[in-house]
Amino acid sequence: KLDRAVLIVSKTNGWRHIEHIPHSNDVLADIARGLGRASYATENAAVFNDEQLRHFSVVVLNSASGDFLTPDQRAAFARFVARGGGVVALHAAGDDSHTAPWYVDTVIGTKFIGHPGGDDHIQSARIVVDQPRHPVMAGVTLPWSPKDEWYSFSGDPAAKGMTVLARIDEASYRPGAKLTMGSHPVIWFNPRSKGRVVYSALGHTPEAYDDPNYRRILVNAVRWAAR
Repeated sequence: KLDRAVLIVSKTNGWRHIEHIPHSNDVLADIARGLGRASYATENAAVFNDEQLRHFSVVVLNSASGDFLTPDQRAAFARFVARGGGVVALHAAGDDSHTAPWYVDTVIGTKFIGHPGGDDHIQSARIVVDQPRHPVMAGVTLPWSPKDEWYSFSGDPAAKGMTVLARIDEASYRPGAKLTMGSHPVIWFNPRSKGRVVYSALGHTPEAYDDPNYRRILVNAVRWAAR
């Protein structure tokens, strides 16, 4: 049986989002509090063992990057998800610094290929909600065109069995020719795993976590994944 707490992990073996991690950790702890759940924020992956993971019903990967788990820690994480544990993976938790097959298949389902740079690094783009009735997207107010760093991927994660919840309208920003996807997902979940696993590519800037729509999505995602 899993306890109700929320584990917030921001360990980075790859790119470290020093801009947003301190603030988003605070926001995520506040979200857990609002849901009546304890939370524990850590940069120490030693918590990924069967005994300690049983204290949590959901793990939030707050731009955790690089292969941040040892093989034994990753195996414990896989068992956690197989027991019904939830995962909310944010921004760099879906970049190309993650190479372990279980993680890529379970959490990401595609490959990050880049984001606009230079003057186009942070742009506003229009979000298109594919699944407005899904609990993660409940209460999102449209139209919504947040400013963010927009990840592009090698392909649609739906091709690997993921269910896309939201996309960006590529006509609403400047991805550049090499990063144009056509259909461009930014939030999706894995319907095949026993635990509920949801990924959002949003969240590069601290301000993203103060956007009422994104805060709503994060609350929804933690609640939904934690059951």
